Amino acid sequence: MLKTHSCGELNKKHVGAKVTLAGWVDRRRDHGGLTFIDLRDREGIVQVVFNPETSKVCHEIASEMRNEYVVSISGEVALRPPGTENPQLPTGEIEVIVQNTTILNPSRTPPFYINEDTEVEESLRLKYRYLDLRRARMQKNLILRHRVVKFIRDFLDTREFIEVETPVLIKSTPEGARDYLVPSRLHPGKFYALPQSPQQLKQLLMVAGLEKYFQIARCFRDEDTRADRQPEFTQLDLEMSFVEEEDILNLIEELLTSMVEAIKPELRLIKPFPRLSYTEAMERYGTDKPDLRFGLEVGDLSDIAAQSSFSVFRSAIAEGGKVKGICAPGCANYTRSQLNELNKLVQSLGGGGLLTISLSNSAGSLDDLTLEMIRSVAAKYLTLDQVKEMAKRLGANMGDLLLVIAGEHKLVDMALSELRQKMGHRLKLAEPELFAFAFIVDFPLLEQDKETGRWEPMHHPFTAPRDEDVPLLDSAPEKVRGKHYDFICNGYEIGGGSLRIYTNELQRKLFRLLGYSDGEVEELFGHLLEAFKYGAPPHGGIALGIDRIVMLLAGEETIREVIAFPKNQSAADLTFNAPSPVTEEQLAALHLRLREE
Repeated sequence: MLKTHSCGELNKKHVGAKVTLAGWVDRRRDHGGLTFIDLRDREGIVQVVFNPETSKVCHEIASEMRNEYVVSISGEVALRPPGTENPQLPTGEIEVIVQNTTILNPSRTPPFYINEDTEVEESLRLKYRYLDLRRARMQKNLILRHRVVKFIRDFLDTREFIEVETPVLIKSTPEGARDYLVPSRLHPGKFYALPQSPQQLKQLLMVAGLEKYFQIARCFRDEDTRADRQPEFTQLDLEMSFVEEEDILNLIEELLTSMVEAIKPELRLIKPFPRLSYTEAMERYGTDKPDLRFGLEVGDLSDIAAQSSFSVFRSAIAEGGKVKGICAPGCANYTRSQLNELNKLVQSLGGGGLLTISLSNSAGSLDDLTLEMIRSVAAKYLTLDQVKEMAKRLGANMGDLLLVIAGEHKLVDMALSELRQKMGHRLKLAEPELFAFAFIVDFPLLEQDKETGRWEPMHHPFTAPRDEDVPLLDSAPEKVRGKHYDFICNGYEIGGGSLRIYTNELQRKLFRLLGYSDGEVEELFGHLLEAFKYGAPPHGGIALGIDRIVMLLAGEETIREVIAFPKNQSAADLTFNAPSPVTEEQLAALHLRLREE
């Protein structure tokens, strides 16, 4: 080794010891005849001192050193002179007096500061990702990610799970997102697909009798990127045989509780994890992944609105829509520009607009409210009793602001959910150190495409219907509930799973309901149905998004900050400049020709 110690491990116990260190120059300072270097490696920073009286040669070499030079030093650990200690550094009580040094490799001036956590344009960071990853925050994030994955492996190993790697070149089958296709050179005109998840593979492992499987799995989906989504991502994939829903949910609760308490003990958890039905979550929060760290619950105002003379309300209800709202506490004095900003947010989400009702800041209760205390464009179309009833239903008090949206049911829910999230963070209602995990259960098994009329799986086509709802598959598919559960935290879906269909007959029945012909079923899923004929056990599982979990633990706002080499928002790799063209020879070998657009 070119070093005897890491920079960050030195302390007063090492005073008098001879050490050899290697790393990067974080800062260089010349003070009179002395030169000080802050030397950095993965474990931390230590101050090293070049004194010409100790070694004139070393002092001269230090004059050539610049930020990000890779250097090696040997010397003796000493206490810093009284008054020069740095309490901000774990190594701040000591320094190393250099007796020998070597510049291992010089460095160009980096395109951004590495020793400062300053804002840098993301495209520049991703182009020079290997430099960005030298920064302390990014190293901390990757070390946290390592600890999370190691904890998962150790936890599941003690519970007799077996880690099994599954292929990344598989068959393209419809699973909800667009596949990445890989052309085959040996089989002209045929393609592999990169797995959206190891779903069918892990079910086959249950047929194989492994009973408890897990994998830190790479998954690929050709879909638009966003803050919590990448074309390739990592998930904890887990499957168990001979289990019920409670067994899986209890295992995940134990895993996440013990992980957070071990890795981030400063965080606070809500225990036990709440469980909300899909219907309850949608009614109370307008979304199936609500942030439970604050209230601002959605209230249905449709019955009140229907009695008003406000045409926007009446037309929405006449067309089968809803009128719903939330209360923004203490926001009655919002300015016109602030209200316009919220209205533009709703419109950007596809809503027709936002109705605001400000309740005067006057002291007193809602019983003291008068029409003169109400500020709203709809005030003349609403009676005082109607406004009071709306306010009571939304849990409002004097000085609050009612935010109301009318329109198609799903659109209203989606817009109010976004509005609720925005207001919760703007008003600082979400405690940063609180992790509000929860399970969402009792999802509908199917949803109907409005354009085609076809039934589509709410989760995926391998999810089992609840036993008591199986007869409804023939008569009322919309009423069938699935044995499907999502795992959420602080407004993010971080996992999802289900108990699976494990009989040939029921799986074929569901495929037919989804509109597949018997021939298509054999072509796409024949391998799985064949396996079910050989004694498939009852089984189920879940997949957790490693990237999203680490993002939340790190306090970051995008998963790109916890992935070593992520794609940008256009799904491009700026470090390697990918995707990129290939040669005609490569295309010919794959029996492909590019079509001119």
